[in-house]
Amino acid sequence: MQRLKWYEINDTTKVISPSLLVYPDRIKKNIQLMLKIAGGTEFLRPHIKTHKMAEIIQMQMKLGIYKFKCATIAEAELLADCGVQDILLAMQPVGPNISRFFSLMETYPNSKFSTLVDNANTLDAFIVTAKSKNTTIDLWVDIDNGMHRTGIPAGPMAETLYERMVGSTYINARGLHAYDGHIYQSDFDERKIACDLAFEPVSILRMKLENKGLGPIKMVIGGSPTFPIHSKRANIETSPGTTLLWDERYSTILKDMYFLTSSVLITRIISKPGSDLLCFDLGHKSIAPEMSFPRLKILGLEDCPQIAQSEEHLVVKCNDGNKHKIGDVFYAIPMHICPTVAKYQSVSTVEDHKISGSWKVVARNQKLTI
Repeated sequence: MQRLKWYEINDTTKVISPSLLVYPDRIKKNIQLMLKIAGGTEFLRPHIKTHKMAEIIQMQMKLGIYKFKCATIAEAELLADCGVQDILLAMQPVGPNISRFFSLMETYPNSKFSTLVDNANTLDAFIVTAKSKNTTIDLWVDIDNGMHRTGIPAGPMAETLYERMVGSTYINARGLHAYDGHIYQSDFDERKIACDLAFEPVSILRMKLENKGLGPIKMVIGGSPTFPIHSKRANIETSPGTTLLWDERYSTILKDMYFLTSSVLITRIISKPGSDLLCFDLGHKSIAPEMSFPRLKILGLEDCPQIAQSEEHLVVKCNDGNKHKIGDVFYAIPMHICPTVAKYQSVSTVEDHKISGSWKVVARNQKLTI
């Protein structure tokens, strides 16, 4: 009998496709590797935006991780429901999300919440709301260190913003936050050079603020590709997220990072529109479609180009298509796992090549209760 590969299920007859499968043993190994790289839990603040699941949060908590980062109010609420001590919402709240954030603080008094600010108007809104509620709010200044997506440059405006935070009786100034998601060079030395250059102005800003007596200034820096680099710096919190599930894009680019793929899609051939064409049930609704082809690695069909995709369908050109029949099962690793997970209400866990349970993707929606 042929030995099953690590991702294969011994009986797929009742497994719906497309479905997302996760492998708890491999996730645990990724958490352990993450802890080893970080040197413990003190300066580790994993991001949950990739998985959005209570069970994975609990797995990390069992290994001593007590600080987390998230991207939405729903994710923050999930963390609080899990009993997490320290929760950073790394998306500056605006509009009604400001009042929702204060509602989180009121609903979950045993969790310490903080969030980001990158401009004076939003800071004013935080101060007004905190004053009206006779409370304080913990804030980090969000620094743009090269990605040009959110944040304020590490210069005089950032200094002024931080000084205003420290000077307000309604604000607890926590420190500086910067996400360098634009840095993911395959060559480690090149990545480190780019990472160090992007980090330097943030470090200088920190020094200036501390020299003004505004410290100590804590820092939350980076994502998964720069995690091993920032983890070597003193007194820096790192916040990797994709490390928990990993994906084909990072597996291909980041050869120096030995995290395990721990999430796989199961799919079936649903049609054969030509002798060299296979159609799978993996459309835009089932996998992140924002990247160019290939959007996934179909295991066993690595040399077959993906040529078309629509809402429910993925068409692959396969010269030996006659070897495969309608209904055949395949497994595929997403190129980008983060937005792929959010497409599923739940995932199936696989242990010893069997479906062992189901985990709900709790925070895939914008709102839980708050």
